[in-house]
Amino acid sequence: MTAQVFEQSIQIQANATIVERCITDLTFMHRWLNPALRCEPVGDWNTDIGGESRFIIQIPLLRPTLKSVVVEREPGVVVWGFEGFFHGRDRWECRPNTEGTLLVNCFEFEIPNPLVRFGFNQFAASWTRADMQAQLQRLKQVAESIKHP
Repeated sequence: MTAQVFEQSIQIQANATIVERCITDLTFMHRWLNPALRCEPVGDWNTDIGGESRFIIQIPLLRPTLKSVVVEREPGVVVWGFEGFFHGRDRWECRPNTEGTLLVNCFEFEIPNPLVRFGFNQFAASWTRADMQAQLQRLKQVAESIKHP
């Protein structure tokens, strides 16, 4: 089984502190996260290493859930590790530049169940890539609407 990697980036006209806040603050996250996806903290919300949450896909009756834990954290970088119907990592990195911040999102995952993997590759892979780009666009709008501190 080979890991799949989807990487996308977007230039945001906001400083890296604001962009990072959009990724780590649950209130801001819910403004850009796909509406079909809900993030719930396990205990108190935190994005330090070991911080746990659940991402629930809002599909009636099924509600598939991914358990996530922050596995890497440093200024400008948050990496969530996922377990559930697939395993992987979702890395968010803020790279300051003269235009503001380049936000890079790298989603690396494996789907252990061959039937689920086949279904994902046939029906959901292109949707997932498009959804990642749409989320980046929404995150950009949120970040650029926040007044600099």
